[in-house]
Amino acid sequence: METKTPTCVGIIMDGNRRWAKARGEFTLKGHLAGSQKLKEVAIWSRDAGVKHLIVFAFYTENWKRGEEEVSYLLNLMGEFLETELEYFHKEGGILHCVGDILRFTPELQKKLIQAEQKTKDNTGTHIYFALNYGGRQEIISAVKKIVEENPKTEEITEDYFAKHLQTFSMPDPDIIIRTSGEMRLSGFLPWQGVYSELFFTKTLWPDFSKEEFLSILDDFSNRERRIGK
Repeated sequence: METKTPTCVGIIMDGNRRWAKARGEFTLKGHLAGSQKLKEVAIWSRDAGVKHLIVFAFYTENWKRGEEEVSYLLNLMGEFLETELEYFHKEGGILHCVGDILRFTPELQKKLIQAEQKTKDNTGTHIYFALNYGGRQEIISAVKKIVEENPKTEEITEDYFAKHLQTFSMPDPDIIIRTSGEMRLSGFLPWQGVYSELFFTKTLWPDFSKEEFLSILDDFSNRERRIGK
């Protein structure tokens, strides 16, 4: 049987806080471990032939967390770009930011834009960071753009609408994985994920292994995707 490699994989990276708590560590230690796991998963994806990887890095609802945790998460993003950007660039990765980054500090916005610019001509795996992202927020943003354009009713097709989404040019995810045992998508890619194969694992994100990742890809390869047929 021919092996089918997914073109695009989406991941909800969940479980950092529970991972830290189980080890008697501060919550922030879990987020640090989670950021390192992301680097590993990016490598596994590239080696497996996955061309597009999108990760849910900061949900719009995350602003409701404690000020110290939110501040740490945002600083961690900036530090991750500073320390790992050159590595991703050398490996050929193309980095994208998906979401409303205007709420971030000018310094973090600058780092995100510079990362996109530096890697835009690479030819490796596309890696999308969903930052200050929420599916409803994305759809409302698309509607506002369309209203401003004032198109004719017959011009508003699925393809036309999709061009106004923050993820435009990214293929719809073939797979969406959520770690930590929660069995919901929490606003992750509601438009793009309508035909995605869903995989929920009880493994906490920092413990997610290459073996489990490849097992999910193998499971996907054996599924028959009808896409409405």
